[in-house]
Amino acid sequence: MSYMLLKMIHVSSVVISYSLFFLRGIWLIQDSHHLQQRWVKILPHVFDTVLLTSAIALAILIQQDPMNHAWLTAKVIGLLVYIFLGMIAIRFGKTRKIRIAAWLAAQCVFIYIVLVAVNKSPWLNLV
Repeated sequence: MSYMLLKMIHVSSVVISYSLFFLRGIWLIQDSHHLQQRWVKILPHVFDTVLLTSAIALAILIQQDPMNHAWLTAKVIGLLVYIFLGMIAIRFGKTRKIRIAAWLAAQCVFIYIVLVAVNKSPWLNLV
């Protein structure tokens, strides 16, 4: 598979996966019944699987090793934090307030991951 096609699949799955997470967060805030629909519980996992698979394939294709490239290590750690916060927000938060706080924190982590990916640097140069 070509690099450009694989990158397109990866970036598209990022957009779709994040959009679904964002939508579920909005529904969480609204206390919507939509969160209980079957497709809402299944579809995000499908896109997350495509996202992770394409990320691993890209890393292999361009020979990027997280142990040797700090920006990739930062993305992996950021992803783990994002997943953890997402689990609290969508499933395991004990109160609505905790779930919303975790969802908001996950938004910040997502932005960090995107900035790391774009800049190929784990450090945010905001100045």
